[in-house]
Amino acid sequence: MQKYSTISITGAVFTTLLFAFSAFARDRTALNGTWTLVPTRSDFAGQPVVQTGTVTINEREGIITVSRNFVYAGAGETYFYRDMTDAQNNATIHTGKELKSKTRWDHDVLKVITTQSGAVTVESYTLAADGSMTVGVVRPDHAPITLVFQRK
Repeated sequence: MQKYSTISITGAVFTTLLFAFSAFARDRTALNGTWTLVPTRSDFAGQPVVQTGTVTINEREGIITVSRNFVYAGAGETYFYRDMTDAQNNATIHTGKELKSKTRWDHDVLKVITTQSGAVTVESYTLAADGSMTVGVVRPDHAPITLVFQRK
């Protein structure tokens, strides 16, 4: 009887681990898609308010693409950013001499780390319980901001 309970417990542990790994794998693609900024739910911490914005995330076969398109209040132009890296190899993308960007997973948080002229900006993308996406942005000499997006 002892053997039976050991096998049963081992099977239960295996099943639990299988579901945990499956859930983790789903989380990595859960951010895929186009997201639209919800300015009224975002905290700009006194920085220029983004009037409209979208973020498109695509992870496929270890390649993560993050495309951002924002229009700032009072600015008559659209700012467009695009970061792409091989998450599996932790590659860094260089755009000119002074700009490099790295995209990687930190557990269930997608991080985009951009270095420009020695200043490091960290963006952290997470899926909230209500299905929205929250992006925390930390820049040197600025208060952290939190942007909230809904799936488009």
